[in-house]
Amino acid sequence: MALSPRLDLRQSQSLVMTPQLQQAIKLLQLSNVELAAYVDAELEQNPLLERDDAGGSADAPGEAAAEAPAPDAAVAEAPAAPADSVAAETAAAVDNENWNDGDFDDDGERVDQSPWKLSNGRADFDGDDRSVAETVSREKSLREHLVEQLNVDIADAGDRVIGSQLIDLLDERGYLSGTTQDVADLLGCPRERVDAVLAKVQRFDPPGIFARNLAECLALQLAERDRLDPAMRALIDNLPLLAKRDLAGLKRLCGVDDEDLAEMVAEIKSLNPRPSSAFDHEMAQPITPDILMRAQNGGGWLVELNAETLPRVLVNHRYYTKVNRGSLSKNDREYLTERFQAANWLVKSLHQRATTILRVASEIVRQQDAFFRHGVSHLRPLILRDIAEAIEMHESTVSRVTTNKYMSTPRGLYELKYFFTSSIANSAGGEAHSAEAVRFRIKGLIDAETPQEVLSDDRIVEILQTQGIDIARRTVAKYREALRIPSSVQRKRDKSLMSNA
Repeated sequence: MALSPRLDLRQSQSLVMTPQLQQAIKLLQLSNVELAAYVDAELEQNPLLERDDAGGSADAPGEAAAEAPAPDAAVAEAPAAPADSVAAETAAAVDNENWNDGDFDDDGERVDQSPWKLSNGRADFDGDDRSVAETVSREKSLREHLVEQLNVDIADAGDRVIGSQLIDLLDERGYLSGTTQDVADLLGCPRERVDAVLAKVQRFDPPGIFARNLAECLALQLAERDRLDPAMRALIDNLPLLAKRDLAGLKRLCGVDDEDLAEMVAEIKSLNPRPSSAFDHEMAQPITPDILMRAQNGGGWLVELNAETLPRVLVNHRYYTKVNRGSLSKNDREYLTERFQAANWLVKSLHQRATTILRVASEIVRQQDAFFRHGVSHLRPLILRDIAEAIEMHESTVSRVTTNKYMSTPRGLYELKYFFTSSIANSAGGEAHSAEAVRFRIKGLIDAETPQEVLSDDRIVEILQTQGIDIARRTVAKYREALRIPSSVQRKRDKSLMSNA
């Protein structure tokens, strides 16, 4: 058989990940904070992109709204908003009709149309660009609080140096992370002197500070209350027995009866095992929802994009035309064309992202209508494939849309991932139950327990099966542990202890 070169023509299909497609996929999975940072970076490097500060008002929610009517045929259904209305919110218009001649000066530059101007040389308050962190009042730190007490209560300069070193050894709980011998070796002083300074600083506020372990922390707080008697000392020295709920052993070691032990345990629970907690001043980062949902007057639900999280970006066609008419070199013209295409792709990608998020959120609301009407016990099992098939998208697209996206609902703020839960079969052959709804039922059964009747996992299984939920005992135990609920034996001891208090 002779070998010879030849030419063949073959036809095939393949998916090519172009830079534009990669950009669209990346934007889809970004949170609103990450998206804002990405758009800011693009605005800095692309001269043809411009922020639409005079865009549509956030007071017009209908522009980015879509209806998600309830599945019940008796519910009035309003027509869904067209996709073009979403484009209005995302400022995705790329044609010259979006530009008014009055918006530019003689050089073709955009003129600021913001109604907020300087008045008497002072900017309006609503135009303040300072961040929240810059306007929050500064609170005293734990170190500053302790140093103030150190300078007042300890007169000797050498002892203050030792005290300052002890402050540096505090961990995030307010416990001493090192030993007094380490401090003595570091400062070249006797250990006895360090121990004496430690005894002084352990009387500082907050009570329990500078403890070396949990037992010492609790003992310092009890001593501050003048409640560290021999019986309480014995209880502190045997905290492992308290954790095991060994009440008989504790009564024997402390020499007290049931009533006294209950009072002692109640006082232990009133103490703070983390003395530094009063000085945890980390700012809570609020979550801004991407989707807003509310009930509609005629029935059903209104789902809309949050205009505050939608970056409004426009392509400056007039500036592009003006520069393109000038005498440019080949490299300059190629750069201008590339920037113009990139700007158009970004605007279209933002429009696509907004439309996709709205479609996915609307379908989630439609399928979880019972949850929004009646609560978590009616949350139905839902997987990504259910939403993907309903809106004719790929599962990976739905997964990206629901990542780090939040929806504000009449029942609170939820991540879109929350509405996807596994299913548990119905023992009667009916519709399956959501795992989240079953966890809610388990918690409700345990919350309704009495000291005389504490439900075991097997008993919970029996009750749930009478309600049509086919569940195994090990699944009940797994859900109970996920809810951080102790076993029936521990709950019985706790309820018995509380009833004696």
